[in-house]
Amino acid sequence: MREKSETAEQVAGAQLGFTLIEVLITVAIVSILSAIAVPAYDDYVRRAQVQEGFHFLADYRIKLEQYFQDNKNYGSGEGAPCAKGPRAPAWSDLTKSGAKYFSFTCAVTKTGYLLTATGSEGKALGHEYTVNEENAQATLKFKNALSPGKNCWLLRGKEC
Repeated sequence: MREKSETAEQVAGAQLGFTLIEVLITVAIVSILSAIAVPAYDDYVRRAQVQEGFHFLADYRIKLEQYFQDNKNYGSGEGAPCAKGPRAPAWSDLTKSGAKYFSFTCAVTKTGYLLTATGSEGKALGHEYTVNEENAQATLKFKNALSPGKNCWLLRGKEC
């Protein structure tokens, strides 16, 4: 009978922690999961921030078309900023757009305009998008790489 009680005490005292193998397996699993999750989360944040540029480009394009309907021009002349002139609207100062991740520029030609959104903060840094009077959308830079020939606003991948 005494042997059984010693055996029970030995078994109870033997399981006080994890083995080294168990800890290493847990660390390996957590490392693999984080190696997958962190880049996916970063890309998710980047895609969300880039939407701000799309929003403001589309908004400015509509406002410029409204300005054109009222004034029969997009601005005061060749090489001038958009919607500038004697009756320039308050929104024509693109630096006060309220955008957090993008800065915007606009240039007028004789027949149209070119709006440009350049990533200036966060994960949007390294992205550059344009739109013109014909609503021709283009991606000039995507994730800090030039992307010539893309006639759309890239959000993910290399194809529209």
